[in-house]
Amino acid sequence: MKKDQRQHHKISLREILTRIFFIFLGATLVAVSLEMFLVPNTIIDGGIVGVSIILSYLSNIPLGVFLFFLNLPFLFIGYKQIGKTFAISTLFGVFIMSIGTFVLHSAEMATDEPLLAAVFGGTILGFGVGLVLRYGGSLDGTEIVAILVNKKSPFSVGEIVMFFNLFILGSAGFVFGWERAMYSLIAYFIAFKMIDITINGFDESKSVWIISENHKEVGDAILFRLGRGVTYMSGEGGFSGDDKKIIFCIITRLEEAKLKSIVDELDPEAFLAIGNIHDVKGGRFKKRDIH
Repeated sequence: MKKDQRQHHKISLREILTRIFFIFLGATLVAVSLEMFLVPNTIIDGGIVGVSIILSYLSNIPLGVFLFFLNLPFLFIGYKQIGKTFAISTLFGVFIMSIGTFVLHSAEMATDEPLLAAVFGGTILGFGVGLVLRYGGSLDGTEIVAILVNKKSPFSVGEIVMFFNLFILGSAGFVFGWERAMYSLIAYFIAFKMIDITINGFDESKSVWIISENHKEVGDAILFRLGRGVTYMSGEGGFSGDDKKIIFCIITRLEEAKLKSIVDELDPEAFLAIGNIHDVKGGRFKKRDIH
């Protein structure tokens, strides 16, 4: 391996300023969600944020104190695993979030209707957390713990985080009542989906696999009518032993219905499989108009 391949990519000043701005914005939005929607209505989120809300409620110590100091040990423990840049970005985000809760603590609550608080609070929270994650930081030490535990357990990071959050949300039932725990679950679900949308965007990419006797016609239609490049692969039927041609392509979520109509039109008997993919890079994949 060449020396320049081993060295870390140096972040430009523009990238640094962009990262600072969006992490600041995301952390501020989380503080707004907590102090103006969720906390006044005794609705919690998962992770360290949820634990902090419960402890602040029981002790009357400001929420920002718990948000900051409960995250510090996890940052220290996971420093070598997550890297210096991520650790600094996370520390900055947690600091802004904590300060934001202090500043907004005396602000008037946006609504006293718990369902509205859960929906809008969860949306704002998810958007804020998604921005921070998208620009290289985090606001919760739970993910760091999950990564460390994952290395010594058969459970995935997602499963470990879900276990933590179910435990925390369940604890809210004993502290705030089970009705508030159910509202907390609504807020958590909305925030979870909003994080996903913020990170991946609305134009979610999908992988498409088509096995068709009319593979050339179907492939040409996808190429010229949908504007997507296709790749032909050879396969063999496990039951029949016949040679098969497989069409592979990448589309956006908005193009899915059009692709299905093309396949149904040219070969109603074709095998079609569509799956979500996290990211696409390289090749000729670009946003195109649907013809």
